[in-house]
Amino acid sequence: AAAGLSYVGAYVFNTYKSYDNFLQDKYALLPAVIIIGVAVVMFIIGLIGCCATFRESRVGLGLFLAIILIIFIAEVSAFVLGFVYREKVKTDVQDTMRSVFEKYDGQNPESTVVDYMQGELRCCGVKNYSDWTTTQWFNSTRNNSVPLSCCRHEMKNCTGRLDQPQEL
Repeated sequence: AAAGLSYVGAYVFNTYKSYDNFLQDKYALLPAVIIIGVAVVMFIIGLIGCCATFRESRVGLGLFLAIILIIFIAEVSAFVLGFVYREKVKTDVQDTMRSVFEKYDGQNPESTVVDYMQGELRCCGVKNYSDWTTTQWFNSTRNNSVPLSCCRHEMKNCTGRLDQPQEL
């Protein structure tokens, strides 16, 4: 379990690199740090449990049970806090995404990140393609289209025009 959690924590860190322009708050990595910390603690607790079982120590097994109960309470608390604050996190991420979309010009690093994200997640805009109509890029191009990264992968001749939403 500790190895699995370590992998998940490392995966979150690695994935963060691709989306760090959208998650400008460095506390977004806090869950990954917590996951890796829990993995280390679980490894140590597992060793305590194995040693206590091997030696058939009642004190060691009692300590192991107490630690497992504390971890269970912490997990339930983390679940409740995640559930309570999910809307705040969603709003913060959407606001940050909107600000990055505002900076889109097709050339700058933010544009590259937006194009990468839309291609990888197969999405367009923050909520949908109509989010592009309020950006400076959309108003400056005056061609009534969204970036080509909004196009579906299977559409070969997609131009990003809003009068063809089935291609987006």
